Amino acid sequence: MQIPQDAVLLRIFLGESDHWEHKPLYEAIVLKAREMHLGGATVIRGPMGYGKTSRLHTAKILNLSTDLPLIIEIVDSEAQINAFLPVLDGMITGGLVTLEKVKVLHYRGKAKSG
Repeated sequence: MQIPQDAVLLRIFLGESDHWEHKPLYEAIVLKAREMHLGGATVIRGPMGYGKTSRLHTAKILNLSTDLPLIIEIVDSEAQINAFLPVLDGMITGGLVTLEKVKVLHYRGKAKSG
């Protein structure tokens, strides 16, 4: 699978307690992206954040949240990302979704050792 040099970054902000069809939403999104052969997806867990409601989510011991912020990043061609957007729209009920144009400089698998 190749990603063109001129690509799009899809960034999805959500909470770790969000679910879709009885599984964590972040997991469902990544598995659906893989099923649709998108270039790759990464889930990043944030130690602190807030969203539209201004409710603070933090990993600090005194205010331990069970709903820490997550970001899913997916990079692929504009056509692949655009095909994924209607699927994503059916999965999320809250959060933030952004798109930006990116220049892919390097996309290779790890070299096999031995």
